[in-house]
Amino acid sequence: MLPFEFSDLLPYIAVGLAAQIVDGALGMAFGVISSTLLVSVLGVPPATASAGVHLVECFTTGVSGISHALHRNINWRLFFRLLIPGVFGGVTGAYLLTSLDADVTRPFVMTYLAAIGIYLLVRGLRFPPKRDREPKVIEPLGLAGGFLDAAGGGGWGPVVTSNLLIQGAQPRTTIGTVNSVEFFLTVSISITFLLSLGFAAFSEAVVGLLIGGVIAAPFGALVAKRVPTRALLVMVGIVLTATSSFAVYQALTR
Repeated sequence: MLPFEFSDLLPYIAVGLAAQIVDGALGMAFGVISSTLLVSVLGVPPATASAGVHLVECFTTGVSGISHALHRNINWRLFFRLLIPGVFGGVTGAYLLTSLDADVTRPFVMTYLAAIGIYLLVRGLRFPPKRDREPKVIEPLGLAGGFLDAAGGGGWGPVVTSNLLIQGAQPRTTIGTVNSVEFFLTVSISITFLLSLGFAAFSEAVVGLLIGGVIAAPFGALVAKRVPTRALLVMVGIVLTATSSFAVYQALTR
């Protein structure tokens, strides 16, 4: 028997559905969408939201990483240059988030997610980016992406993938490599949250997100086929910016 009713899961299932459909189509944004809706709409504390999102992503990114490896979509040199700084930044961000009070971190987390929303919106309006250049900034990008992903509940894909593509990296291997590194990042972040918060942090949100994500997984490719990437980026940017900005306003006017 589960310690909660199925009806309690429905809001989290809906969040998982929406986030996974977009993530499957774009190759990013599961974390930022899930965290934004969990914190701003459902009132979940930032640390709990980030812990739940990353535990679910351990499963989704594991499958994604294996798939990319089988299809030879991984640039192994780039993989190892991102891996260590990404994991270090993620563990540091998770530890910091669990060490601070939720009322203190909420405005900062939502401001960050609003900034990611604006970033995706701008990227969508400027899509496609320039390509076919060797990226120069890698390790600092992995460190910042890992830290922000843990502290903000998401953002590894939007921060790292987008910046590498803007620098001119080859899209197929960049997406495959960043997604593969994300598995090790999410496992490290989840272990840090588990040691800091205990199993109590992994409750209805985790189960609901996992159910919604699994149900929606097959539909991401269909959305990608029917809806242009530029339109998806713009829509996600608008949603993240609007919901996060409203949450920041609420937190600052209490």
